[in-house]
Amino acid sequence: MISLCFSSFKAAKLKAVYYKYLLNFKVPGGTSRGVLRQKETYFIKIEKADKLGVGECAVFRGLSYDDVINYEDKLQWLCDHIGKEMDYLMEELIKFPSIQFGLEQAQLSLASTDRFDLFPSNFSRGDDQININGLIWMGEKDFMIKQIQDKLSQGFTTLKMKIGAINFETELKILAYIRERFGPDEVELRVDANGAFGADEALKKLDKLSVYLLHSIEQPIKAGQWEAMSKLCERSPIPIALDEELIGITEHSLKKEMLNAINPQYIILKPSLIGGFRGSMEWIELAREHQMEWWITSALESNIGLNAISQFTYKLNNPMPQGLGTGGLFTNNIDSPLTVKNGALLMSRNRKWGDLDQFLNNEF
Repeated sequence: MISLCFSSFKAAKLKAVYYKYLLNFKVPGGTSRGVLRQKETYFIKIEKADKLGVGECAVFRGLSYDDVINYEDKLQWLCDHIGKEMDYLMEELIKFPSIQFGLEQAQLSLASTDRFDLFPSNFSRGDDQININGLIWMGEKDFMIKQIQDKLSQGFTTLKMKIGAINFETELKILAYIRERFGPDEVELRVDANGAFGADEALKKLDKLSVYLLHSIEQPIKAGQWEAMSKLCERSPIPIALDEELIGITEHSLKKEMLNAINPQYIILKPSLIGGFRGSMEWIELAREHQMEWWITSALESNIGLNAISQFTYKLNNPMPQGLGTGGLFTNNIDSPLTVKNGALLMSRNRKWGDLDQFLNNEF
């Protein structure tokens, strides 16, 4: 189990500043919530004498619990109070999970001998890898099939397909295309509906999807419908994974109440959306108490946030393929050693981190 220990510093010795940054997609990403062309994010940089720590406050507009108008005010508050005790800061930021996530990274980065080696391990040293799923974005049928062909040629054996934005029958045909060529022992299929199904139609759609021997479906209906989701988890022929359902639940008692009420087969953890590493560990402990399985997913962070999530994930030793994307989605990401080879994420010894100051100074 990971032990999260954060050093405390006197305020006079610390200086913090935040930066806004817009990540540009190489190819627009289709989801049931619309097409993504840019991803807004923020970075916090902490300086102490000649040392520097950096973390990504990866707010996700339209999805994050902390997508609020005073977001930058809270970032400035953190910069003004950076020398306070970590427990105090995390409690004050309870309604700003993405800022909690950035703060944890920046503190670990500052305390590390290498600002990007937050959780030293065989993975961070480039000696081991993390198996991941290949993400298939929504779009026209030919575009989605081309993505599938590309991912399979790249060695992925687990695919995650976004569904719910195009014609459902077309989506079934795309799944049939995969299953006609690869059985479940060759390619594991996950689908993510992002809450696109209506509660009254979800079970019928799950029945149709089950023909294709899916590993799981993420969030078939919108979050907040505990009774309806509970019935689906009980009756669904496909295991259900909760995703958006976890966002915005910050109290331990309410987390436990939700898991008791819905009883899902899986939960999916996005550290930038659920309170960083501490928040993720709390959900993992509850999942274990309820004998539920889990995996970790990134949420369109830059390479700085993805690096932190990947190192954290590796230390948890979960054998399931994880939902860790790559920085290759963006045209203006910081260069990093993170790379994908044969369906796994690893640190390439042949690639280096880009110039952090130059990257951060491209803020908007």
